[in-house]
Amino acid sequence: MAHPLESAALDQLFLRARSHNLWLDREVPDTLLQQLYHALRQGPTSNNCCPARFVFVRSPEAKQKLLPALKGHNGDKMLQAPVTVIVAWDSRFFELLPELFPIYDAGAAYRDDPQAAFTAALRNSSLQGAYLIMAARALGLDCGPMSGFDNARVDAAFFPDGRLRSNFLCCLGYGDDTGLRPAGPRLSFEQGCRIL
Repeated sequence: MAHPLESAALDQLFLRARSHNLWLDREVPDTLLQQLYHALRQGPTSNNCCPARFVFVRSPEAKQKLLPALKGHNGDKMLQAPVTVIVAWDSRFFELLPELFPIYDAGAAYRDDPQAAFTAALRNSSLQGAYLIMAARALGLDCGPMSGFDNARVDAAFFPDGRLRSNFLCCLGYGDDTGLRPAGPRLSFEQGCRIL
């Protein structure tokens, strides 16, 4: 497995991939969502803690439940997208560590330290959300990640018991390229990196 990907794969995953705002009227089947999850779950997390939870919002009823939390044009984008994923994190992720990481009691670092648990859950669910985007692109889907929403309203609507908390949203489907703006600039290596 230790060989570079072909340039076409790099283009699909990174170099030519874009964040979409408009979507084609094309269904994303359950089997593809399952395949997506089975790919993204293999990405590394601290002590295999896997704190992310994914809610695939597809039905008209679920979309209407999500809509009041979205800001600006994000509501239209979500309504048009075949699926919008709520990437959330489990505040009690450490309860599953005996199963996920049986080598030693890794949960001890989080059980009595809410700040450490919060930091680990947010960091690692963000990683898992990035794996979602990469896995979706690898499977031929386009993505439209969003942070323009009210977390508290999403959590009240979808996670009323308070255990799960939203991190970010990501529309999934087949993007309509007519809605793309010119690609934005990126920092140069010299601006964004140092080699020490």
